[in-house]
Amino acid sequence: MKFVVKTVIAGLAALLISAPVQAADKVTLLLDWFINPDHGPVIIAQEKGYFADQGLDVEIIAPADPADPPKLVAAGKADIAISYQPQLHLQVAEGLPLMRVGTLVATPLNCLLVLKDGPIQSISDLKGRSVGFSVAGVEEALLSTILARHGLTMDDITLVNVNWSLSPSLMSKQVDAVIGAFRNFELNQMEIDGVDGRCFYLEEEGMPSYDELIYVANKDSMDVDMLRRFLEATELATQYIVNHPEESWNLFKGTAAELDDELNKRAWRDTLPRLALRPAALDLGRYQRFEAFLVEAGLLTQARPATELAIDIGAQ
Repeated sequence: MKFVVKTVIAGLAALLISAPVQAADKVTLLLDWFINPDHGPVIIAQEKGYFADQGLDVEIIAPADPADPPKLVAAGKADIAISYQPQLHLQVAEGLPLMRVGTLVATPLNCLLVLKDGPIQSISDLKGRSVGFSVAGVEEALLSTILARHGLTMDDITLVNVNWSLSPSLMSKQVDAVIGAFRNFELNQMEIDGVDGRCFYLEEEGMPSYDELIYVANKDSMDVDMLRRFLEATELATQYIVNHPEESWNLFKGTAAELDDELNKRAWRDTLPRLALRPAALDLGRYQRFEAFLVEAGLLTQARPATELAIDIGAQ
């Protein structure tokens, strides 16, 4: 009997050894920009093996052009892109088959940035002044709404395209304010450079709140099971970051020498409380309200149902 048992066990062991290991599902993720603390949950999920645990082999790619990732996903060239909720509304209206499938950063990061001791102490002080911007369309709508709350119109200011050079153009006084600056980066960059800045927060100036960074997929071809596993991995990573901020920072900065600097360290600290703790969770009302805002601002002709913009993968 013992011989039979041993033989059976040996046979099972041989079968397990010879059985092929199931290959992980390959996933292409396009970032919105070069790797930075905004992408903490993605990098930590990769480094801690959470993607691998979900049977995913995730290739993380930083784009040459920040405008490309959603377009490439819409064209079927990648599985997931990190993008921005405000841009999603416009892109869907343009006919791109995109769908928000998850949230990375759940609060606005954008702000109207000025010099702390400069001439702009209140938004009404912008009358007759210049404001730098990088992205036409949404940022102009945001600015118009903020100005109106203080009795101003776009005719009261001069818009200057500073071509992504936001804080430098402000510090050099080429412009009096900039819209589109991220409060977790530009504000810290100015302080490091010895210039104090001040943010006027959009959500405190009459703007409907929104998700700054989101995951988008092609709604016609997305793999719901893969996306669910991807979001489960990033949720675990976010929990690890919140529970172990110092350890996760050390892990993050260790992935590339250029990440280990004072700006990224400060940005990591300021980004942490803004990460989506439940990346798959969806507030449809938030998307409906922002859609209505864009219609009122004249950027959309009609409001689409929020269900055409965003999906709760966990409920599928």
